[in-house]
Amino acid sequence: MDIEFKTNKKPVNYKKAMDFLVKRVEKVKNGGRELVWILEHPTTYTAGIRYKKEEILDKSIKIIKTNRGGKITLHNPGQKVVYFVINLNKRKKDIRNLIKQIEKSIIDFLKVYKISSHSDKKNIGIWVKDKKIAAIGIRVTSWIAYHGFSINITNDLKDYHKVSPCGLDGSKVTSVFNETKNKPNYINKNLKISFFNNLKKI
Repeated sequence: MDIEFKTNKKPVNYKKAMDFLVKRVEKVKNGGRELVWILEHPTTYTAGIRYKKEEILDKSIKIIKTNRGGKITLHNPGQKVVYFVINLNKRKKDIRNLIKQIEKSIIDFLKVYKISSHSDKKNIGIWVKDKKIAAIGIRVTSWIAYHGFSINITNDLKDYHKVSPCGLDGSKVTSVFNETKNKPNYINKNLKISFFNNLKKI
C-alpha cells in the first residue's frame, strides 16, 4: 500500500485541513498517493449535509458547513481526528465495507485501553454502552473516499452541550479518559496500527 502517513502535534485549523484534503483528493484521482492523517483541531463545530438548525442549541457559536455525511459534530483539543483519502478504484468499490472496516478499526483501538465498544446500524459511530465515543463522516467522489472519523480521548465533553451532536443529547457522549480515568499513552501509534490493519480489508 502506497500510503502517506501524516501526523500533527499542534492543532490544525479546520478550514486549512479541508483545503488540504480537497487538493489531495484531486491528486489521488490522478494517481497520487493515498493519505492517512492524524491530528487535532481547535474547538470547532461542523455541520454535515444532514444537519438541522434546531440542533444548534447555543446560537452564539460559529458553525462551519461541510460536504461530509452526518449532522453536527464537535472537534476540540484532546479529540483525535483521523482523516484519509482512499482510492476505492484500486480496492473494493464497497462503501458499506469501508464503513464497517472504519468501525472495526475504532473498536480495535479502544480494546487496547480495555474499553468495550460497538457499532449501531441506526446511529453511525461507535458506542460505549449508550454513549457515543467516536463519530464517522465520509464523502465519496469518483470512488475516492475522504474525510474520516474522530475519537474522544481527553477532550472537554462540556463543549457538546452547545449542540445536539449527531442529533443526540450532549450528555450521551463519552471519552477514553471518561471511561478509564487515566490519560492514555501511545494514541497515534495505536490508531495507526488499528486503522492500517483494517485498511487491508477495504
